[in-house]
Amino acid sequence: MAITQPVLHTERLVLEPLADRHFDREVELDSDREVLRYLYARARTRDEIKAAHERRLAAADDAGLGFWAAFTEPGDFVGLMMLPAWHEQTAGTGPERRIVSREAELGYRLARRHWRRGLATEASRALLTHGFGTAGVSRVVAQTMAVNSGSRGVMEALGMRQVRTFFPEWEDPLPGSEAGEVEYELTREMWERRAAG
Repeated sequence: MAITQPVLHTERLVLEPLADRHFDREVELDSDREVLRYLYARARTRDEIKAAHERRLAAADDAGLGFWAAFTEPGDFVGLMMLPAWHEQTAGTGPERRIVSREAELGYRLARRHWRRGLATEASRALLTHGFGTAGVSRVVAQTMAVNSGSRGVMEALGMRQVRTFFPEWEDPLPGSEAGEVEYELTREMWERRAAG
């Protein structure tokens, strides 16, 4: 059964499924080089942001996974929240096809004025509840540069555990890339234990 990507609510936020009406907000976000410090060597052009926007819209799936635009209750844009499908393992074919496991990737990108207020953690908790509770996700992963202590702090606050450090090759390495990238995970079992305790 297909699940529509829902509007999610937290104590301070409304997460709306990403739509074309949010494009100018994405431009605002991805035009700030400081916001992109651990992702790109420079701010993105409008054409690059448009291409990324189209990819984000296409990532919405029938499990209810995808991208969300986050706003405070009065309507101030907070940032982009992400829980697209990461990997799916299936068994069988045709009508007998069934999903054995579904994984998603957690991400967040906040406007600078909303940093250090716990909003990425708050929004991510809502995404995890949706992912594990509604979308049938068995595991969520998140990656960032090893030197990105802010993002790693969010992952750890969510109860995610670091599973590896890896060293991709970059055409245009960012400062700190020599320390590598880190990957964290949260499994369904970990989430259920945390939710129960």
